[in-house]
Amino acid sequence: VELVESGGGLVQAGGSLRLSCAASGALFSLGTMGWYRQAPGRQREFVAVRASGGAANYADSVKGRFTVSRDNANNMVYLQMNNLKPEDTGVYYCAALGVRVVVGGRPRDYWGQGTQVTVSS
Repeated sequence: VELVESGGGLVQAGGSLRLSCAASGALFSLGTMGWYRQAPGRQREFVAVRASGGAANYADSVKGRFTVSRDNANNMVYLQMNNLKPEDTGVYYCAALGVRVVVGGRPRDYWGQGTQVTVSS
């Protein structure tokens, strides 16, 4: 199972970035996929997820600015980030939650290696 993020970088406050995550090796369409982040000196925190049925949940700090989407046919998940703020700086991790490798297998959580997002003021 592999999750590979891309799209991070340096952007000025008020700018936008789009993160992508390519997933392989499991039945991702049946699980929840999304994003978490970790700022320097802080614990990893929830950002946004979208369930297999389509419902999305967002952290209060990103509501109205970030949008999580997924392409089940291609095992991709995206995070569109608009109106970025310096406090959005951190390493963003793609997450696949409650995913099975095979039908009937035990559900597990999987994580990508992360992509750095830096927002300058």
